[in-house]
Amino acid sequence: MAAAAISHLRRGAQRHAHAVLCISLSRRRFSSSAVAAASPLAAAARRLLSTTADSAGSTSGEHYKPPPFDPFRAATLSPSALPLESPPIEDEPPSSPPPQDEAAASEAAHEQATLACQEVELEGLKAGVEAVKSREESPEEKEAWWLLSRAVVNYCGSAVGTVAANDPSTSQMLNYDQVFIRDFVPSAIAFLLKGESDIVKNFLLHTLQLQSWEKTVDCYSPGQGLMPASFKVRSVPLDGNSEAFEEVLDPDFGESAIGRVAPVDSGLWWIILLRAYGKITGDYALQERVDVQTGIRLILNLCLSDGFDMFPTLLVTDGSCMIDRRMGIHGHPLEIQALFYSALRCAREMIGVTDGSKNLIRAINNRLSALSFHIREYYWVDMKKINEIYRYKTEEYSHDAINKFNIYPEQIPSWLADWIPVKGGYLIGNLQPAHMDFRFFSLGNLWAIVSSLATQRQAEGILNLIEAKWDDIVANMPLKICYPALEYEEWRIITGSDPKNTPWSYHNGGSWPTLLWQFTLACIKMGRRDLARRAVEVAEKRLSDDKWPEYYDTRTGRFIGKQSRLYQTWTIAGYLSSKMLLDCPEMASILVCDEDFELLEGCACSLNKNARTKCSRRAAKSQVLV
Repeated sequence: MAAAAISHLRRGAQRHAHAVLCISLSRRRFSSSAVAAASPLAAAARRLLSTTADSAGSTSGEHYKPPPFDPFRAATLSPSALPLESPPIEDEPPSSPPPQDEAAASEAAHEQATLACQEVELEGLKAGVEAVKSREESPEEKEAWWLLSRAVVNYCGSAVGTVAANDPSTSQMLNYDQVFIRDFVPSAIAFLLKGESDIVKNFLLHTLQLQSWEKTVDCYSPGQGLMPASFKVRSVPLDGNSEAFEEVLDPDFGESAIGRVAPVDSGLWWIILLRAYGKITGDYALQERVDVQTGIRLILNLCLSDGFDMFPTLLVTDGSCMIDRRMGIHGHPLEIQALFYSALRCAREMIGVTDGSKNLIRAINNRLSALSFHIREYYWVDMKKINEIYRYKTEEYSHDAINKFNIYPEQIPSWLADWIPVKGGYLIGNLQPAHMDFRFFSLGNLWAIVSSLATQRQAEGILNLIEAKWDDIVANMPLKICYPALEYEEWRIITGSDPKNTPWSYHNGGSWPTLLWQFTLACIKMGRRDLARRAVEVAEKRLSDDKWPEYYDTRTGRFIGKQSRLYQTWTIAGYLSSKMLLDCPEMASILVCDEDFELLEGCACSLNKNARTKCSRRAAKSQVLV
């Protein structure tokens, strides 16, 4: 039935080309040598070629091509150079490669140690799930679970997601009655923590079915690998029979959205959620499926493709993420870069290591190294950095220029000098030639902590800033989506006089309770659960009485948003996830990434006077210590 529905929905569009992959049993982070192929019988038993939960057949992938060798090219790399190599440290002579027998034995020992660690971690997470199930719930939590269950969407008899909102007070639902990928993530985390993983598995597989859907805006097709922003379950007549109906999944890739912008973050969230599902359930077979592996590759192909951009950050337009309206975040917004980094880290763990995937893994490692350095070096501001920018010289032309992006000191806004604390700092919202967006964006900063895109010192600085500026960022409802709001002429020019994004409303400085679960994750990782508990207590005082709104307005978040939907699902799920994570903080490991020092070995950014010389290992590692 599901296969017929999808076939009907696609209306003749080209189907995916699936790769025939030899899947590794290990979940290694790094490997430069091929994994020995599993026996044909075991490989055949593991391969599930359908994207449906019941597993039907799938097409073979002889026409699938891996991505280009090195999507982010350092200027010094010759066509034959390996992108992961770095110049040796002068006082560290290169070591000769170990004999083949020793290398094989070392790799086998590494695999066994990895699998053993996974088993230990899985046992701990299973114990955590049981602890979550047995914990005593408050009346607010019981109400939230009841509301979350009412938001569940079924497709062909199986739960596949949750609607964005279930507001009975409005008849104009717009697209709030659809399942959004980004909106479902906190719901998925809540379900996983509670041990209800089937809905998450179904969601992952059915959204995978919708990948690469070839809908068009003005006769233009988006790139293969694009994930939809949302989908809706519809009933349509079966083969023209008005008495027989079938259910179909109708996706929206942005062609129906306000502004007609394709979502960049959907595929990134999908990869992050896929890893979380595998870690908490131990169902790594799902990740090893050929269709899932192909889906990961298609997303990475789209993100890692070459273009005109000179930076390792993703170049995107306004409206391509949670802030889905014109808010002046086009270019290289922090939110996308943090999710991009996290998705690359997660994908690298899940990609089966084969001869065909080596180039992709090299490309991922190369991009991760450059991206982490770029964000840590150029997006970070604290009092010291702002004072440095204040004294910048402009119009510098040379490889050793200090003001590399030709930032004019006059861009420093008047509010910033008095706002930023002496101890603490944050990652700015955007960076482009001659432009720095100094606004504080919560999601990007929080996810930079969760994914270890920010250094340890920077992560501590971000939480210190939130604590010092609690009345601005949290106040009566956590958390401000950005600070400060655009006002007066700036609001008119940048937002186009958007009546929904008026100052201190919606995306323009509104307060979004769904950010609570990401704040909780960041606090747990940094050992600051006290801050998270404080924020949850603030939210608990109002959410239930206010009927779980989508967002709050005013500078201190005192009013329910003027166009806010009530019974917003990710508000409900964000609260539930935060409560469970605080009671069982070890469960945060399904989403958190620790600092990876091996990434710094391959940093490909120019730190010295010669722009065509890659970072040394010593210089790259120093980024962790600053």
